[in-house]
Amino acid sequence: MTQPLPTRRLGTLEVSALGLGCMGMTDFYGAADPDAAVSTVREAVGLGVTLLDTADVYGPHTGEELLGKAVAGLREQVTVATKFGLRRGPGNTWLGIDGSPGYARQCCDASLRRLGVDRIDLYYLHRVDPAVPIEETVGALGELVTAGKIGHIGLSEASAATVRRAHAVHPVTAVQSEYSLWSRDVENGLLATLRELGIGFVAYSPLGRGFLTGTLTSPDALAEGDYRRTSPRFQGENFTANLRVVEPLCDIARRHGVSPAQLALAWVLSRGDDVVPIPGTKRSRHLWENVAAVRLALTEEELGAVGEAVTPSRAVGERYPVHRMAELDG
Repeated sequence: MTQPLPTRRLGTLEVSALGLGCMGMTDFYGAADPDAAVSTVREAVGLGVTLLDTADVYGPHTGEELLGKAVAGLREQVTVATKFGLRRGPGNTWLGIDGSPGYARQCCDASLRRLGVDRIDLYYLHRVDPAVPIEETVGALGELVTAGKIGHIGLSEASAATVRRAHAVHPVTAVQSEYSLWSRDVENGLLATLRELGIGFVAYSPLGRGFLTGTLTSPDALAEGDYRRTSPRFQGENFTANLRVVEPLCDIARRHGVSPAQLALAWVLSRGDDVVPIPGTKRSRHLWENVAAVRLALTEEELGAVGEAVTPSRAVGERYPVHRMAELDG
């Protein structure tokens, strides 16, 4: 029998210490295998993972439909999280950000249908809309809480100042942003603000979109349609330079008899008991490996060495292309 995973609190919401990011199950990372993805989600739940994270823009829409299929019959065991606010049109075109109250209500109803649930446990604004005051967006989300359509409000890639304004309108349960050994922007005030306000933190891309696993050798190995081909850290000379950046992490992993991915996850997990990483995977082997990282026992000295092995100052290239960086709040 599998030992239950420890839990952590995102505000008042209790979830497994490690969640599952479902972005790549239908989109962004090359060819998808929906049946295998459903099996992976169910296997994750069997291993004790309760926080399952998707968004309406994944697919678009197919990510929510897949997750709905996967959690059918498991509803009481899981925390379903999804997002709205990024608009995507035909032909994979990006149509910008929409945080308007009317769009929030429209998206919530559509997500409920696709997920096949009567309540979304954690509903995020995917990106802060600079054209809509955050007070208006969160006010609409608060009404959805009152209506019983969502349980908790979240924000993604929001600045500390925006979080304060949002939280003053309605309690925010979690903020989700990229956080890994080589992406630590959230340490520049955001995490401290969240702790002051009693808000949990969800770390997406804790494995650097796969780069920190030490398994990537060339950008040519990425499938056609893999969005990482457009990511600065995965392109040309940047890719070659970042291979060298990850080498020290691989060396430490070999000495410990674990994978670089497990060390990278253990480091994020060590940042606080209010931090919940959500690595994504489509493969059972990687799922088991990620879950095992929760129980990886490292001393403070060892964690410090991991933290020094790969740092943001050594990473070459931004974490998003210029137009996507412009979407980040603050």
